[in-house]
Amino acid sequence: MNSDSESLQHQLLAWLLATENAEASKHPSADCEEINGVENPLSETTTSISGDFESGRTPQTFQLGEIPTVQERFQAVIKRRLQMQIQDHPPLFPWETQLRDYPDYVDSPSVALVPAYGWMAQQSKLNIPVSLPEKVFRQLLEKCQAILVSSLPVGAKLVQVVESLFPNDAQALNDLAGMVLRSSPRSPVDPMQKMHIKQSDYSDLGERQQMALSLLAAKQVLENLTLAISDSNPVVERQWLTSAGAINLKVEYQSQGRVTKLCVMGDLPTAGILTLRGNGTQARAMSSTSGCVSVELYEQPLNQTYTLEVEFPELEQQSLLFVIQPRM
Repeated sequence: MNSDSESLQHQLLAWLLATENAEASKHPSADCEEINGVENPLSETTTSISGDFESGRTPQTFQLGEIPTVQERFQAVIKRRLQMQIQDHPPLFPWETQLRDYPDYVDSPSVALVPAYGWMAQQSKLNIPVSLPEKVFRQLLEKCQAILVSSLPVGAKLVQVVESLFPNDAQALNDLAGMVLRSSPRSPVDPMQKMHIKQSDYSDLGERQQMALSLLAAKQVLENLTLAISDSNPVVERQWLTSAGAINLKVEYQSQGRVTKLCVMGDLPTAGILTLRGNGTQARAMSSTSGCVSVELYEQPLNQTYTLEVEFPELEQQSLLFVIQPRM
């Protein structure tokens, strides 16, 4: 019984080899037909084997050591067939419905990276001869925000904002602060011109030039963050540039008989929140998209200091603070 089983296996493998060689000689350029050439290999094998027994011919035999060769050949045929199927019908990603060509890189990404500090773009609006390093300007802006509502004189504010950058020369800072305050509003670079500045990079400036430049930038930042209103000038407008676009603010103080109102209208470049505070009250308005938003406080005296806080949750974690001061 065992010998019959082994003989049957030998004949099956012999048939596979013979079929493979025959198909390869007929279709040398079509490897896939080595399998497709026989629709029912088991059926034909059975017929061939039974015919050999009936005719009384001696079945073809081969050594069992040749089996690995057959397996390798069979695996190679299957591999080529799979490769052809993949080439004809490439697989798709789960989100695809048809084949698409993807570029190796993106020249202009559709989604811009969010900067680390959204308010930094305002430096390009300052009238200074040399740009400050990002770290320096950020530190100045943070100091200006912290001291904005202080009642200190402007000169003292400037010194406090800049002194952390130059902690070892307080007298020089005070002298230069006075020079910056005396400079003409129309020509704020005068203190730097008096020092005959020629360099175009902050790191190439001398220490006194760096002091003067930092004081000048701090003065302009404080001015940009302060909105002064009065009876003769009840409407003030201000712009602050962010990495998402410009914030346009309009502050208006209205007085009709006994009814007074402080109104702030903001045109925001992205989704944001305006919060107006003063005299123990506050008003808050939110916009989920870019566009106009306004906040109002009623029955407010003109001699009161107010603060306006601008928040852009999608752009910057820290809010930007403005102060609205009465000017009698």
